[in-house]
Amino acid sequence: MELDIQTLMMVFFIIFLIISIWKIYAFLPNEQLKDDDTTKESQDELIDLMLNIILQNSGKISVAELYEQMSNHDNFDKKHYWRFNQNRLNHLLGLYYVKYPHVNSIEDIYNHLKN
Repeated sequence: MELDIQTLMMVFFIIFLIISIWKIYAFLPNEQLKDDDTTKESQDELIDLMLNIILQNSGKISVAELYEQMSNHDNFDKKHYWRFNQNRLNHLLGLYYVKYPHVNSIEDIYNHLKN
């Protein structure tokens, strides 16, 4: 049985295609990381902490002070939220503002929580 060059090329192409797909699949993350702070549960936990600190300060707090108090709070898990920074806090505030369109500032958040 004699194979022509086109058949051999097609066989090798398919073999190498299968190998490449397997190599890509092997390096894709298959399970959630323990310190993944982008999950819905982690985000909700950070928002709850943020709201508690806003309530404690009666809404009279700046974003920088809010970040400092959140980072130093007893319920803040520094190992789990090791990537938490002020930019992430701004993102959380933005999510809250989108969820409640009538809220535009930290003081508005406090007034919304009091009602």
